[in-house]
Amino acid sequence: MQPPRKRRRTLALDLTLLAIVGVLLIAATAAAVGAIQTQFYSPSAFVERYLDMLSDGRAAEALTVPGVVVESAELEAAGLPASASEALLRRAALAPLSDARVVSEETDGDITRVTVEYVAAGYDGTTTFDVAPNGMIGIAPTWRFATSPLAVMDLVVKGSMVFSVNGFEIDKRQVSVDGADAEPLDPLPLLVFSPGLYSVSVDTAISATPGVAVLSDSPFRSIPVEIQAEATDEFVAVVQQEVEAFLTECATQEVLQPTGCPFGYTVQDRIDSLPKWSIAQQPTVAVTPEGAGWRIAPTEAVAHIEVDIQSLFDGSITQVAEDVPFIVEGQITVQPDGRASIVVTGPDTQ
Repeated sequence: MQPPRKRRRTLALDLTLLAIVGVLLIAATAAAVGAIQTQFYSPSAFVERYLDMLSDGRAAEALTVPGVVVESAELEAAGLPASASEALLRRAALAPLSDARVVSEETDGDITRVTVEYVAAGYDGTTTFDVAPNGMIGIAPTWRFATSPLAVMDLVVKGSMVFSVNGFEIDKRQVSVDGADAEPLDPLPLLVFSPGLYSVSVDTAISATPGVAVLSDSPFRSIPVEIQAEATDEFVAVVQQEVEAFLTECATQEVLQPTGCPFGYTVQDRIDSLPKWSIAQQPTVAVTPEGAGWRIAPTEAVAHIEVDIQSLFDGSITQVAEDVPFIVEGQITVQPDGRASIVVTGPDTQ
C-alpha cells in the first residue's frame, strides 16, 4: 500500500495534466473557431463569395447579397440618377471575371475595407469594398456591403438607338424612363456590377463602331461613357443610290432652275428651246454623324445643260452645251421604325 504523501503527489500530477489538456483543447477549439470564422464568416470571405457569384455569372444571386440592391432614394442621395435602369444586372451582360483574390483587410470602427485584385475580361483591376456587420447566426457573424458595389454607367450612344453591352442588345426606348419618347442624345443611366468590364458597341445595318470597353471598379460611382457610331458601307451605298436617283429626277425638269435641286443655269438673254439637263458626274457621297442624325458631307458633282439662247441685242441664236459644276449636301434623319429620311440640298437650295 502506497504512502499517503506519494498518493497525493500522483493525484496532483494527474490533475495538472488534465488541466493542461483542457487548456490545450480550449485553445485548439478557439483556434479552430477563429480559422472557420476567418475562412467562412469574415468580411473577406463575404466579399469573396460575392466575387465568386460574378465569376460564375450568377447575377441574380449576387443581387441577393446584403447591401447590393439600392433604392432610388439612395441613388439620388449619392448624386446618381434615381431612374437608372437594371437592364444590365443579368447574366447575359456579364463579362468574364477571374483570379479574384483579397489583398488586404483594414478595419476602421464598424467599417472593414476589403481590397481585391482580379482580371476582368483580360484587364487587371483593383477594387475596395466597404463591409459592415449585419448581425449573427448563432456564434457566426454576418456581413453586408456598407456601400453598394453597384455603379451607374451614364451612357451616350450617338448614331444609333440600338446598341449592345457585352453582346447583350439594348434599345434605348425600351430601358429609358421616357420610353418611345427617349431623346437619342440623352444620357442613358444603367446600373452595373463592380467589378466588371462592360464593352459597348453598335452593329446595325445603318451604323457600327468597334466599341468601347469600360472597367467598373469603383462602387457607387458614375461612369460617363460616350461612343459615336459611324455609317456602314451598306448605309452609304443606300444614300448614294438615293442621291443619284434624286439628281436624275431633277434633270428631267425642263427649266433653267430645277425646283428644289442643287443646280441651275442663269442667262441674261431669252431661251429659244426648253433646257435639257443630264447628270454628267454623280457625286461620291460621304455620310458623317451630326447630332442625333447624319449628314451628307458637301461634295462636288457636275450637271450638263443643252439649250438654245436668243440674243436680245441682235436676235441671233446660240446653241449652248455646257457642264455645270455644283455642290451636293444634305440631311439624313432615322425614323423610329428604322427607315432613313434623306433630304438632298445644295448651298443655294437650303
